[in-house]
Amino acid sequence: MSMKSAENQSSTDQKSAIRIGGACGFWGDSSASTGQLLRAGDLDYIVYDYLAEITLSIMARARQKSPDLGYATDFVEQVLGLNLKGIAASGTKILSNAGGVNPESCVAKIREMIAAQKLDLKVAVVTGDDLLENAASYHDAGVAEMFSGEAFPKAEKVASINAYLGAQPVVAALAAGADIVITGRCADSALTLAACVHAFGWGWADYDRLAAGSLVGHLLECGTQVTGGNFTDWRDVPEVKKIGYPIATVYEDGSCDLSKPDGSGGLVSVGTVAEQLVYEIGDPQAYLLPDVTCDFSAVTVEAKDAQRVHVSGARGAPAPDHLKVSATWADGFRVGLMVPYLGFEAGEKAQALAELAVGRAESVLKRLGAPGYQEVSIEVVGAGSQSGEAPVGDGGYEEVVLKIAARHVDQRAAGLLLRELVGLGLSVAPGMATFNGGRPKPSPVVRLFSFLVLQSAVVPKVYLEGESVSFDQVVATGAQGAVEANELPAVPACDEAMSEVPLIKLAYARSGDKGDKANIGVIARQAEWLPWIAAALTEEAVAKTFTHFDPGNVSRFYLPGCHALNFLIDDVLGGGGVASLRLDPQAKAYSQILLRRAIPVPHSIAQEVL
Repeated sequence: MSMKSAENQSSTDQKSAIRIGGACGFWGDSSASTGQLLRAGDLDYIVYDYLAEITLSIMARARQKSPDLGYATDFVEQVLGLNLKGIAASGTKILSNAGGVNPESCVAKIREMIAAQKLDLKVAVVTGDDLLENAASYHDAGVAEMFSGEAFPKAEKVASINAYLGAQPVVAALAAGADIVITGRCADSALTLAACVHAFGWGWADYDRLAAGSLVGHLLECGTQVTGGNFTDWRDVPEVKKIGYPIATVYEDGSCDLSKPDGSGGLVSVGTVAEQLVYEIGDPQAYLLPDVTCDFSAVTVEAKDAQRVHVSGARGAPAPDHLKVSATWADGFRVGLMVPYLGFEAGEKAQALAELAVGRAESVLKRLGAPGYQEVSIEVVGAGSQSGEAPVGDGGYEEVVLKIAARHVDQRAAGLLLRELVGLGLSVAPGMATFNGGRPKPSPVVRLFSFLVLQSAVVPKVYLEGESVSFDQVVATGAQGAVEANELPAVPACDEAMSEVPLIKLAYARSGDKGDKANIGVIARQAEWLPWIAAALTEEAVAKTFTHFDPGNVSRFYLPGCHALNFLIDDVLGGGGVASLRLDPQAKAYSQILLRRAIPVPHSIAQEVL
């Protein structure tokens, strides 16, 4: 669909508002979400986000085993299999990236089910993101990893290469009459943006609206994470067992109301929505997407009623002229085990066990003339390995869990470490408990390799019921120039005595990963508290909080619209994703570590929050 045809949709086709349900935030999310959202009624679209870098690596391995696999099978078998009749009856459009690395095979299975149920539903597939055939040329051209600068791996080691597509091909599929659109890798928010562009006739140069629609997609893309899941104040979230999936009522200007189905559990509040807003966005003034460069720094989040929040204020600029590409490649094998240790001096005993096991395994490898381990990770949970602080108390009686993991180019050598660890079971200090039924087997390390390609080098294709759908792809010609960073408010003059309070009393926080980077968003519970929080949470202070993880550079960003700070910490996840041997390779708990930090505030504020 061309930009011209998008902008010239007849007014009778356009709506003043649309309702979009967010039914999936990851591969493995509850299959009950679709039925819940359909029962809520009056939904124009339901979107599903199945893909992450880790997910693509798993799907790529599945495709290597069978050419018919490589997509989210549970989306086909459980989500659609149980709900196709309801979808057809409601007229709700289904948009999903469940196609993974094999969208054509996914669509073939869906069409088989539609035919078996004798339904009239048209299915479109978007392809063009798969660049695996270019692996050798990328290697020969010396393509470098965009963060680490590492060289592109040898072609035979590469399992997948996928560019992040935008909303344009999905809009073309909807314009051609698709009821269900399946994509491979696209930007997480692109499905929602496509629904908005199709419904409202936005043009591809209407950057503020494109940014607003992308923001709606960002809020929906993690499912219940915006309706109370992973919320800082988790005790305030009612009836989590029947938590409601999010519904966005989107208006023609791109603003939206966030809610959930009536009668469902969960919580929609300024806090839950703001936490999702800052989740994994990096620089909020330059959130780069295939269709638009977003500035979320002035976005406001306001409660409309007890379970409805209004979001507005996104701004946009031209998209970058490059697309991000994620490749996955095989880099040896990894193995790991969790071992509980109980009783006096449990932490020291667990550490000693791990070091003995590694020493014995390394000795065996040396005798065999084999190389040593590429990486070993020892973390004693309960003894300060995650917080960086020793547990409170005299340490006389402890309960800890040893996590030991290693990586090696040879599968047998990887497994040797656990064999030696188990073999020490009758020889080490007392208190080691066992729970696992046996030794885990080594698994392949699938490492992420991110780089950029020109948008013009990627050609999305759309097929509706097997027929090609032509459309004019609008290719970005350049990103916006440098944007002046928002200036933090100064700490007001104050004659009061100061008191220290934990950050959690002053703010909400949520964290996640960006490859080998950690992203931590911190939102002040009251706007007037932000200066005190910012004064304490400098880049240096945050780096010190995570010094035990050996962080790289720390960047801090300010979002005045929702009185928040966003931190991006480089090189802090041990490689990130499946490549990492860390207990928390995706930084999911980093916000909880930061929330323990003491913040000096005037005594009057301390009295208010304690």
